[in-house]
Amino acid sequence: MSARNAFGKFGKLLLKNCVNNRNFSKCSCRLYSASSADQGKEYDVVIVGGGIVGMATARELILRHPTLSFAVVEKENRLAAHQSGNNSGVIHAGIYYTPGSLKAKLCVEGLELMYDYCDKNNVPYNKCGKLIVATEPEEIPRLEALLERGNENGVKDLRMIDGSEIKEIEPNCVGLKAVHSPHTGIIDYGLVTQSYGDFFKKRGGHIYTDFSVSQLSITPEGKSGDLDGNKYPMTVVGDRSQNQVLQCRYVVTCCGLQSDRIAELSGCNREPRIVPFRGDYLLLKPEKNDMVRGNIYPVPNPALPFLGVHFTPRMDGSVWLGPTAVLAFKREGYNLIDFNVRDTVDALKFRGTRKLAFKHFTFGLSEMRRAFFMSAQVKQLQRFIPTLKREDVIRGPAGVRAQALNREGALVDDFVFDQGEGDIGSRILHIRNSPSPAATSSLSIANMVVDKVDKTFQL
Repeated sequence: MSARNAFGKFGKLLLKNCVNNRNFSKCSCRLYSASSADQGKEYDVVIVGGGIVGMATARELILRHPTLSFAVVEKENRLAAHQSGNNSGVIHAGIYYTPGSLKAKLCVEGLELMYDYCDKNNVPYNKCGKLIVATEPEEIPRLEALLERGNENGVKDLRMIDGSEIKEIEPNCVGLKAVHSPHTGIIDYGLVTQSYGDFFKKRGGHIYTDFSVSQLSITPEGKSGDLDGNKYPMTVVGDRSQNQVLQCRYVVTCCGLQSDRIAELSGCNREPRIVPFRGDYLLLKPEKNDMVRGNIYPVPNPALPFLGVHFTPRMDGSVWLGPTAVLAFKREGYNLIDFNVRDTVDALKFRGTRKLAFKHFTFGLSEMRRAFFMSAQVKQLQRFIPTLKREDVIRGPAGVRAQALNREGALVDDFVFDQGEGDIGSRILHIRNSPSPAATSSLSIANMVVDKVDKTFQL
C-alpha cells in the first residue's frame, strides 16, 4: 500500500489514542495542552486563531523567518476546534471557480501542496475521486460548462463520462452524465492542522490554548514618533486574571467565525459581517457504507447560494450525506436547537442577512425542512442513489460556516484583508475572509498571506 493512502507513524499514533472516536479533531488526546501566557512574554509576531489557515500561516512564517519569534493564541483548548475540524474533509480539485480567479489558482496549487505535504509528513489521505452527476437533461449544459471551467483552471485528468461509466465507478449511482475528477481526495483537516502545529512547535513556535483575545492595543506614540522606543509595542490580552498578556511587534488574525469581532477590537469596521450557516449531515449506517466509494456531488445551481447535498466518504470509513445550509442561531453551535442571544441578534439586525433571506426565502424554507426532517434530505439524495432508504441513515455531525456578507446580502466570495486606523493599523493584519476551499488551499493561502505580511511589516 502506498504512503499516500496508508496511515503513517503520525496517523497511527493518533489513531491509537482516538480509536473509539469518529472525529479525530474532537478526540480527547491533545497535542497541545492548555496553558496560560506569562505576563509580558515577547514575540515578533502573534497569530490569533488556531484553525487551519492560522496554523498554515504560522508554519510558513517560521519557515521563512527562522530567527524571529512567533506565537499562536487559540481560544479553545485545542487546535481546529471549529470550521477546520468540522467539515466534510474533501481535498477539492478546483473545478467550480472562475477561471483566472484567485480562488481557482490557490485551490489548484493547494491540492498539489497538500498531497506533497501529507506524503512528506505521514499524514493519511485517500485519493478516492469525485463524480459531479447530472440526473436531469437540463443539467447537462451546466455540467459541460463545469468541465470547460475545470480544464481552464488546470485541473488534471478531468473527463466527461456517460451513465454506464458512472456505474463502473459508483455501482449504486445513477445519472445521465458526470464529470469525473480522479484527483479529488478525502482527509481529516483537524489532523492536518495539528500536524502544522507540531511542525511549528518543533521549530521554536509557541502555542497558547485557552487564550481568548479580549483586547488588542498599542503603546501610545511618543514625541519622537518611535512608539516610545518600545520594540514590542503591540499588546494582546486574553484573561488578565490568568496573566494572559503577550507583547509583540505585529499581529496577524485568522479568526474564522469570530473574524469580524476580532477586527473590531482594533477599530476596523464590522463589515463584511460574519453570518453563520450550519450544515447538518446524515450518516450512512455502518453496514451500508459500501454503497458509496468516492465523492458524489450534484451539478450546482448558480441561482442558489450553496452547493447542494452530496455523498462524502470519510477517513474513518463512515459516509456523510448532506449538508443542509440553514442560518445558525449560534456562531459555534453544532446542534439543531443551539441558540445564543448575542449571535442571533447580531445576525438578524444586519441588513445583509435580511436581504439574503428575502432573496432566497423559498430555498431557506426548503433547507429548514431538510434540517428537521431526515426523509426530506433522503429524498434529495435518492436522485443519485435511488436504492437509499430512510432506514439506511441516522443523524450525523454538523459544521458551521463563517459566511461573510456585505450590506446588500451578497456572499463575499473573495479574500478580505483589513488593518484598521492609526498606529495600530500599521502593526496588525486581519484576514477577514478566507473563503472555501480554504482547507484544501491552506498552504497556498499561507504563501499569499505571508507575502502580504512581509510586504506590510517588512519582516
